[in-house]
Amino acid sequence: MNVDPKDTSTAEVSGMQRKYAKRPGLLRLVFAGALLAVAATLHPARAQDLEGAPSFVDNFSNLDGKRWYVSDGWSNGAHQNCVWSKDLIRLSDGVLSLGFEKRKLKDREFACAEVQTKQRYGYGVYEARMKTDTGSGLNAAFFTYIGPQDKQPWDEIDFEVLTKDPSKVQVNSYIQGKPKNGKLVDVEGGADKDFNDYGFVWEKDRLRWYVNGKLVHEVTNPDELPTHPQKIFFSLWGSDKLTNWMGAFADPGRKVTMQVKRVAFTALGQPCQFPQSLACSITNSN
Repeated sequence: MNVDPKDTSTAEVSGMQRKYAKRPGLLRLVFAGALLAVAATLHPARAQDLEGAPSFVDNFSNLDGKRWYVSDGWSNGAHQNCVWSKDLIRLSDGVLSLGFEKRKLKDREFACAEVQTKQRYGYGVYEARMKTDTGSGLNAAFFTYIGPQDKQPWDEIDFEVLTKDPSKVQVNSYIQGKPKNGKLVDVEGGADKDFNDYGFVWEKDRLRWYVNGKLVHEVTNPDELPTHPQKIFFSLWGSDKLTNWMGAFADPGRKVTMQVKRVAFTALGQPCQFPQSLACSITNSN
C-alpha cells in the first residue's frame, strides 16, 4: 500500500507494517531476591479469560526455533524502505541484535530485521530489556500484534522508539485496526545510551505501560482494550515515506542495531519469574 504521510495520521501509520505484512504459511503466521516468592496478584481469577501460551523468560542464550520465527525475504508494504533479512539477526553473549543496513534486496536499497513468536499470548505482564540506536527515519519496536493474516481482527500493543529522538518512546494500541491511546513518554537517559526496561500489563479491564518500572500510561476504557491473544515482536525498520512521523530518512552510513537482553511474559496469577521482573512488584493500584 502506498502511504502518503500528508494524509495519514501518526497513529494510523504506526501499525501499517503489521497490517500489510506478507506472512505466508502456518509458520509466518523487568527488587530483591525475596520478591521472587511474590505472586502476581492481578485479578488471578481472570487469568483464564483469554487463552494463550504459558509464561516464559528468554535470556537469549540461543535463538529458540520452537519459540521464534525470523522474518526473511519480504517487506510489509511500500512505506517500508527495506526487506526483512535473517542475516541481520545476531546472538552474542546473551544479547539478541537486530540490524538495519544499506544492502539491496529485491526492490529495496536497505535490509532490516524482525522476529516474532510462533505462539500467541493473553492477559499478563510483557516486558523487554533493550537498547536502541539513533537515526532519522527508523523505528525500533517491541510490541504485540495479531491480525488478518492470522484470520483474526487487528489488535496491537506497542512500544516504538522513533530513533530520530531516542529520548522518548511512543506507546499506543490498536483495537480492531483502529489506533488508540497514542502517547510519547520520556526515557530517562535515552533509549540509545543504555539498556532500559519496557513493560506493559494487559488485563481484561485495564492496560498499563511502564518504562524502567515507572507507570507512564494507563487505559481503562473497555472499548480501547485489546481482546485477542497476540504474538510478541521485535523489529527494526526504516521508511522514506512516513516523514511526518518518523522523520526524514537519512542513510546512516553504517549498520544500525537494536539490542535485546531479555524478554518475558508472565500470565496473570502466576509467580514472577526473575528478581527484576515488573511482575514481582506490580500491584492492583500501581
